[in-house]
This record gives sequence, C-alpha cells and structure tokens, in this order.
Amino acid sequence: MASSRLIRGRIKSAKNIAQITKAMEMVSASKMRRAQALALSGKFYAQKIYDAVYELAKGTDPKNHPLLIRNLQSDKTLVILITTNKGLCGSLNTNLFRAALKWFTPSSKFDFIVLGKKGESFVVRAQYRLMAAFGLKESFLSTVSPVISLAISEYLQGNYKEIMIVYNNFINALKQEPAKKTILPVGVAGLVDIDEETDYSDFLIEPSSEELFEALLPHYLENQVREAILESEASEHSARMIAMKNATDNASDLLKDLTLEYNRPGRKKSPPKFPTWSQPEWPLVSKLFIKKMYE
Repeated sequence: MASSRLIRGRIKSAKNIAQITKAMEMVSASKMRRAQALALSGKFYAQKIYDAVYELAKGTDPKNHPLLIRNLQSDKTLVILITTNKGLCGSLNTNLFRAALKWFTPSSKFDFIVLGKKGESFVVRAQYRLMAAFGLKESFLSTVSPVISLAISEYLQGNYKEIMIVYNNFINALKQEPAKKTILPVGVAGLVDIDEETDYSDFLIEPSSEELFEALLPHYLENQVREAILESEASEHSARMIAMKNATDNASDLLKDLTLEYNRPGRKKSPPKFPTWSQPEWPLVSKLFIKKMYE
C-alpha cells in the first residue's frame, strides 16, 4: 500500500501534467484552425490545376517539354517526404513512415528529399539515401522554391524516372491519412483521383503548347508542394490537439483515482512535514525568537 505522502506527490504531479497538456491542447487548437483554413482554401485550386495539367499533358506531344518525358535511362524514384519537426502528435508520423516502408521497396531504388526532423531520422534509420533535408530551422513554406529547383534539376539530368510527394492528407480534425502523389513526369497520375467529368483535351491552346507548359509547369509544381505542406501542417496541429486532449483526460482520470485512494476510509494520513533544524542551529533559533518577543 502506497503511503499518504507518496500519493500526495502523485496527485501534485497529475495536476501539473493536466495543466501543461491542457495549455498545449489550446495552443494546438488555435494553430489548427489557422492551418485548416489555409489548407481548405487552396485545396480545390490545387486539385483543379493538377487535373488540368494532367489532361493537357495527355493531348500534348511529350517532346514539347522535357518535364513531360519519362526518363528511361534511370529506374530510381525521387521522393519528397513531408513530416514534422516536433513530436507529441500521436501516431501521425508513425502511420506515414509505415506507409512509406510499404510503398518504397527496395530502398536502393528510392532517394529522399525530406522536410522535417522526424522524416530525416526515419530516412537514416530505414537506410534510404538522403539527398537533402529542408525546414529544420526555417518554415516549410519558405523551402518550396529550393525543393522544386533541386527536384527539377535532378530530373532533367536524367537521374530519376519520376518524382513523388508523400505527406499526411488532412481529412478533418479527427482523421488524417498518408498520401502519395506523382508530380513528374507530368501526365503520370498518382494516387490522387482525377476528375473524370472534366475534359480539357478540346481546349484550343494559344500561342502554343510549348509556351503554355513553359509558363505553367513551374507554377504547377510549386503549387503541388505548397498544398502538400499546408495539408501536412493542418494534420500535425489536429493530431497534436487530439493527443494533448487524450493526455489531459488521462491525467484527470488518474487524479480522480488518486484522490479517492487518498481519501479512502481507514487510511492513516501522515502529518505534513515541517522544516527541521540541526542541533547546532537550535541555540541561534532560540535567541532570535526570544529577541523578537521582547522587541
């Protein structure tokens, strides 16, 4: 049977944990609302530009632009993996890593560009080749241009047959799913469904398809990476809010159980612990006390 003093210490610890996790839950809820608004505001546009470029690429000669041609001299794939820098977000990263291990085997045929410290650790542990890591200190959105520049450069050099994005797709505050999307070569559909009701193949392109793709493709690629980042950030804050809420509930339940145990009838409660003085200090304490009384 635990002593009363030990139970009092556990009660104090449970209260402190509940206060900390409650504060973290409120902070995550505030960040989640902003991230969710940003992710949902651009989701429709990102899907439509993805559909449009895919449909236009199907009706265009691949020789019109190098990003439309699949590299046949390489059998490797470049993966842009978007994770988090911090933990305390439940199984969000674990589910993403488990899906990545399932999708990308054998490891020798896949290289990674990573956003986030958690992704960097995963790639090293799983023995994939890490090309570059971004967003370890700066914000993820500020890394969109260098990430796309590096990916396009590697693709045009013929080092990879395709480039994919892997991220957490934000469904709602309670549900986030691992997702992958092929962004290069343009015209190769990933796991994101294409809207079959939309047909862009009958469009008249002016001045030419070459000039259209020259202006559209860089914007298209940056938009796809930016949208994946916003989805991942909304998923992160949502998962952390839920994880902190669960931690707060567990701490509150533990506090109730400890309080019931402490107040159980028949338990001998140890008296509060008062400060004690060593033997040499007693004369000095007595003198100060007597002097105070006669002042």
